Amino acid sequence: MPMKEITYSQAISEALQEEMLRDKNVFLLGEDVGVMGNVFGITRGFREKFTPARVIDTPISESGFTGMAVGAALRGLRPVVEIMYIDFLTVCMDPIVNQAAKTRYMSGGKLKAPLVIRVPGGCGRRNAAQHSQSLEALLTHIPGLKVVMPSTPYDAKGLLKTAIRDDDPVAFIEHKLLFATKGLVPEEEYLIPLGKAEVKRQGRDVTVIATSRQVLTALEAAKILAREGIEAEVIDLRSLVPLDWDTVLQSVIKTNRVVIVQEAVKRSGFAAELSAQIMEEAFDYLDAPVMRVAALNVPLPFSPALEDLAFPQTGDVVAAVKQALR
Repeated sequence: MPMKEITYSQAISEALQEEMLRDKNVFLLGEDVGVMGNVFGITRGFREKFTPARVIDTPISESGFTGMAVGAALRGLRPVVEIMYIDFLTVCMDPIVNQAAKTRYMSGGKLKAPLVIRVPGGCGRRNAAQHSQSLEALLTHIPGLKVVMPSTPYDAKGLLKTAIRDDDPVAFIEHKLLFATKGLVPEEEYLIPLGKAEVKRQGRDVTVIATSRQVLTALEAAKILAREGIEAEVIDLRSLVPLDWDTVLQSVIKTNRVVIVQEAVKRSGFAAELSAQIMEEAFDYLDAPVMRVAALNVPLPFSPALEDLAFPQTGDVVAAVKQALR
């Protein structure tokens, strides 16, 4: 299949355009998505190409326009809602948690809410505590809501197209520092199923599980460890809900040691949920406790030096792997 190299943000832009061309029921709404083309330039030119009726600039009222999107989804449309930063999800949880995620179940399948909520998350841009959070664990706690965290342009495009076609609400979390990263993407159309992890690197000594930008951190740590004769297997979950438990389990059976890396704060994070599942269902295969590498339980600092100390770095993953191997 012919391939091309594009950025993560271009991959998202292509996925949105292709799905809007394929299905007239797909439309976008959010703050600055139209005239400005999104704060990261992802939807630049969309307003002219698809008309203002399908690329809607909204007021600064996340709860209002998210609720509107839920209503549109219930009426048969497929809205893609952009929340400018994942931190702002906290002001629009009611339509997501109490409406979109529950409607299909409560109606016995008669109603569905096929919407995608795109949210840039993560830290490292010196955006301070109110614009740097990783809130995926909060979302995974909601039955009926799917949660996706792509780490590459290939995954971002394939997973977003699948999410838009899904009949359930999907939270699609994009890391702000991944937008400029590049990768190969097929020139032809392709889809990636939700709930299918990818083994990014084969290994025999320890399993390192990560998501989003921390996949890159894990891969860098694996290179350093390999120079010392330690072969780490790196798994990119890609989606947290649904979770590809089979891939995780097979890796645990092979390596007998696990390190989970997340950019979110350590307390009550998704790594805690996953480590608990591993302990419950794969305890007999473990030769050491599951290790977690995560951000400190503090609001993210604005200071560059302090922010870098607050969330996982390559050296933290290397140290955790060595501790697991002792």
